[in-house]
Amino acid sequence: MPKVIHFNIKAIKPKKLKEFYEKVFDWKFIKWDDSGEGLDYYMINTGGGEQGIDGGMSLKRDLEDHTEITIGVKDIDSYMEIIEACGGKITSPKMSIPGYGWIINFEDPQGNNYSIMEEDSEAK
Repeated sequence: MPKVIHFNIKAIKPKKLKEFYEKVFDWKFIKWDDSGEGLDYYMINTGGGEQGIDGGMSLKRDLEDHTEITIGVKDIDSYMEIIEACGGKITSPKMSIPGYGWIINFEDPQGNNYSIMEEDSEAK
């Protein structure tokens, strides 16, 4: 079955937004050599050797140009605090997915919508 192998975050100011993700999730960004084309694109490494996917970040073409992904975390409550401390906004209450875990939705400082999820087989 096909699996997601890449994601692309849309950013109004990529250099500024990468600072948010570096602080919150400790992701590593590498500026793409666009050979003078002005793409302002970054490759994103979300962590070597762990389950998950890597992705990219490109310019947002218009305000409706959003990306949504779910990010797995070990302690959702801690990450909710970190997101808000770094300028993000929690947009839904913490919800359980019975037998699977806990999830919340949030916006980053430039209005992109995401979810974070903590696996917990005992969630009710």
